[in-house]
Amino acid sequence: MTTEKYAIEGLRNILYIDLSNQSYHVEERPDLYEKYLGGIGVATNLMLEEYKDGTEPLDPEMPIILSTGPLSGVYPTCTKAVALFRSPHNGELGESYAGGHLAMSMRYSGYETIVIKGASKYPVYVAVHDDKVSFRDASSIWHLSSAIDVGKILREVEPGAGRRSIIRIGPAGEIGVTYADVNVDTYRHFGRLGLGAVFGAKKLKALLISGNRELKSPNHKAYRKTFSLLYDLIVKTELTEKYHNLGTSENILVLNELKGLPTRNLQAAFFEGAETISGELFAEKYLLRRVSCAGCPIGCIHIAMLKRAFSKAHEYEALNISYDFELIYALGSNLGIADPEAVLELIEACEKAGVDIISMGVVLAWATEMQQRGKISTDETMGLELSWGNKGAYLRAIDLLVKAPNDFYRALGKGVVYASKKYGGEDFAVQLGGLEIPGYHTGLGNVLGLAVGFRHSHLDNAGYSADQKAFNHPMSDEEIVDAIIEEEDRRSILNCLIPCLFARNVYTYENVILALKSIGIDRTEEELKALSKDIFRKKYELKKKFGFKFENLTLPKRFFETPSTTGIIEEERIRQALKMYREKRGV
Repeated sequence: MTTEKYAIEGLRNILYIDLSNQSYHVEERPDLYEKYLGGIGVATNLMLEEYKDGTEPLDPEMPIILSTGPLSGVYPTCTKAVALFRSPHNGELGESYAGGHLAMSMRYSGYETIVIKGASKYPVYVAVHDDKVSFRDASSIWHLSSAIDVGKILREVEPGAGRRSIIRIGPAGEIGVTYADVNVDTYRHFGRLGLGAVFGAKKLKALLISGNRELKSPNHKAYRKTFSLLYDLIVKTELTEKYHNLGTSENILVLNELKGLPTRNLQAAFFEGAETISGELFAEKYLLRRVSCAGCPIGCIHIAMLKRAFSKAHEYEALNISYDFELIYALGSNLGIADPEAVLELIEACEKAGVDIISMGVVLAWATEMQQRGKISTDETMGLELSWGNKGAYLRAIDLLVKAPNDFYRALGKGVVYASKKYGGEDFAVQLGGLEIPGYHTGLGNVLGLAVGFRHSHLDNAGYSADQKAFNHPMSDEEIVDAIIEEEDRRSILNCLIPCLFARNVYTYENVILALKSIGIDRTEEELKALSKDIFRKKYELKKKFGFKFENLTLPKRFFETPSTTGIIEEERIRQALKMYREKRGV
């Protein structure tokens, strides 16, 4: 590894913001960037430095770390920023990624990483315009009913059009729903694990960032050559075609055909109404336009137009609603809803509230089954009759959950683990590692991958992909474990840089080495792989500090009752695979 001077201005700059006394300062950390590149590598090390034993997720001194990578704003699809925090949802490592304009805005403002600590005494938003950081009173927008409206207001009152990003929370973050998200530039999010609740505890309503700096490469000829290579792979091959065409919603019919689509709280893995909520149906009848994150040519963000009446006099409003596979699964098949317009209305309700839609869908599905089994009554639900496919009841439940008028809805606002411990139904509370599951029930690889992942997400290691390979070409359990470990390591490197994972097959080790070299950073494949193992060790060190223990992992019976893509999964088989993973990883 070389320690050549980094060519991109601001690459080593860390902006520290203290909300308690409304102060800030900037530090340069070449030691971190030379070794860990950026993104999750730098964020993990900073969290280990900043975290004090015993600090709880919502304590003022628990930091939020936002970080981008050396390829952000430089190469196509390198659009992501990572947020690292301690999750109020499961107490573990909170790690979330968002696109939009945030990564670009951070780079152009001169900061690759932002560390936010402390808590304000009253609602604030922070405006970062290049080297000027301002703390603004946010009391007037604190109780707005929609996270989207906050962005509209701040765009009017703050300068910085173009290279600007606005991230903000909705009412769910304000009241501490533990799976509240952070809305990023309207159509993107820091979802999963409750960053919105951490913002809310700090009384931080929003963070606005804009910048006018320029990024320059040391060898423009080499940079242009590498840029053209990567751009052509993205737009002239089939590597990313599906993401532009139908988007991830293409997976609805694919997973349904494979009998791997969780349905009605995972009581089944096949949904008879899949055709009417498929990506094909949405594209044909509702797709209005496609949107890209800053610096991405794919256009994977699919926006539907929903026409909705607001009076009896034939007066309508046109809603623009972003949809994708996970949202359609969570609020569609998982709730037994086959009406595409009902799915869109439920998505919009969650977007306004500012909640993670996957968690919300699983929580509502669990509550529906609980009521159907007679374990809760209309006393708990405040008169609601939750039933599969009942859009009206689910819309009302989302509203009540965010308002938290009684103990039951307050419990739902803390997730399916908390609610099932209080009311029962733990056997069919479909979660792993305390996080509600995404839209896959494909076999051993998926369950194992979600259990062992840093953040218990399918994006950690794509365990479902190993199952799909095993479905077509039989693999031993050890081969599945090895595939998960290999993909985990590869994604650790990508998440230092940080390209969108939709372009993961574009940013191979070979192409990553070329891209880094053109901006003055020399790495070999062996060095990158060694770095990935270093990051793995440090992330598990953090997880353990936050209280994670493999021995505490619960495996709800529902996973072993419902046939998956690869058949019935046996619990003992999962436990043996867990043991094998731990031995290979040394954790």
